[in-house]
Amino acid sequence: MQYQGRNQELLILENVEGKGIHSLHLPMIPGSLTFLWFKTRQSIHIDGTALQLKANQVLCLTEFHRLETEKFERVRLIRFNRPFYCIKDHDNEVSCKGLLFYTATEPPIITIPKSETDKFEILWEMFLIEMATADNLQFEMLQMMLKRFIIFCTRIYKSQYAMPQNIARGWDVIREFNLLVETHFREVHTVAGYAAKLNKSPKTLSNYFLRQRNKSPLQVIQERIMLEARRLLRYSDKSVKEIAYEIGYEDVQSFSRAFQQKEGIPPSAFRK
Repeated sequence: MQYQGRNQELLILENVEGKGIHSLHLPMIPGSLTFLWFKTRQSIHIDGTALQLKANQVLCLTEFHRLETEKFERVRLIRFNRPFYCIKDHDNEVSCKGLLFYTATEPPIITIPKSETDKFEILWEMFLIEMATADNLQFEMLQMMLKRFIIFCTRIYKSQYAMPQNIARGWDVIREFNLLVETHFREVHTVAGYAAKLNKSPKTLSNYFLRQRNKSPLQVIQERIMLEARRLLRYSDKSVKEIAYEIGYEDVQSFSRAFQQKEGIPPSAFRK
């Protein structure tokens, strides 16, 4: 099912069962974000990395993620573009930028608790009803359904990766850091560079990460750079030298050393 507004607003809802990758409207729609709600176990590859999804897990993807699988067993898809709902402009409503989307590292996976399953099922049914109701309130109602889905996922994510209440504002700092890395990883490779953009000291920034997750800010930066390197090596025809310069290395030797240290093999061997 698809909603197309007068100003290029686009929302797609679909039950995908026993279909191939082309059933997901790939290539990605520019500026689109996607929820994949897996209803059964599924093996997929994201940017060349294997993932095992369980029933009632939700995967959050941007237009830049490369998804590969032979076929989908049973998946529910929600895809929307920026004109339909911009999470950056409406961050005060859903608080998901840098958390569910634009996270700078691997795409988040939300596990829907059994106690929340009925809530998600009801919301999905309401979504379908509104998609079939073409009147002058349809756009507003569909936006409201989407916001509720995003908020449900954000709450679950925060509960699964809980931060102590006394430093809960650290979530906002981490979200802003993730978004900055996603935007500037090609030219800014240091924690100090991002700390300055956030008006924080590198130590303060590191402390937020230490309390909330098992990765340091530097690891997040390095993983985002290497993710882009793997994408370009796997999906583009650019030379290793061109890729090195594109992601901010001054020479190909430095890039090759960093890539081999992280991935275990040189860039040329990875591509082969």
